[in-house]
Amino acid sequence: MQRGWFARRSRAEELALDEMNDAWVKCNGCQQILFARDFERNLKVCNRCGHHHRLPARERIALLADADTFVERDVEVVSDDPLGFPEYADKLSKGKANSGLPEAMVTGTCTISGIPIVLAVADFAFMGGSMGSAVGEKVARAMEHALETKQPIVICSTSGGARMQEGLLSLMQMAKTCAAAAKLQEAGVPYISVLTDPTMAGVLASYASVGDVVIAEPGALVGFAGQRVAAQAQVVKPPPNFQTAEFQLEHGMVDIVVPRKELKHTLYRLLRFFTGG
Repeated sequence: MQRGWFARRSRAEELALDEMNDAWVKCNGCQQILFARDFERNLKVCNRCGHHHRLPARERIALLADADTFVERDVEVVSDDPLGFPEYADKLSKGKANSGLPEAMVTGTCTISGIPIVLAVADFAFMGGSMGSAVGEKVARAMEHALETKQPIVICSTSGGARMQEGLLSLMQMAKTCAAAAKLQEAGVPYISVLTDPTMAGVLASYASVGDVVIAEPGALVGFAGQRVAAQAQVVKPPPNFQTAEFQLEHGMVDIVVPRKELKHTLYRLLRFFTGG
């Protein structure tokens, strides 16, 4: 007997349907349907249009760090609610649930192709990777550790900017992180900044843009004020590639645009150059 449209599926059918849905993903760039297995193997880069989808912090660490070398630091540094901002505590809880992390930035030490470094990686799933006092503190501490150990530091940024729920406390992190970066420069400790989609506003205007070398992933949104803000300010119509990694490369804000598959090897070559290895 043929089932009607609203007949309930069996548990086996539901599991089979879930498995089938998990086998496919939709590209955010070209909107094409991709095999999930091929998508993961290609490091979440569309093999049709080359769109670089966002990577969680743990996955990017696994991509860059040599196996079993990453040792996390400053796990205890997490956000508080100093201003009692409405719904901020709920947003922090949601950020932890979405990312599986205690904060939007993961820092630690590892090796890249055998070269010891300090590594910091942001996660957009935690409140858009926004920078509050905890993120700024973790970045500053990572830089200070690099200064103490004379190890190069690599920071992978993704952020919508400073965290408004902390007011001036979040804006102060811009000065704090830039001051820490200046100390690295004075001591000759290499700092490589990697901009991923998106890197915007207060993060771009502070530590993300002051590396000795600034790398960006293809197509990453990189800028200060978003396009909606620019539209409200009645800015003249921008070019088609405005606020992309490629636009910033053309205008000298980025040194090189590197596909994800080549990122670790590019970092290795830069680190060898800086360390004389």
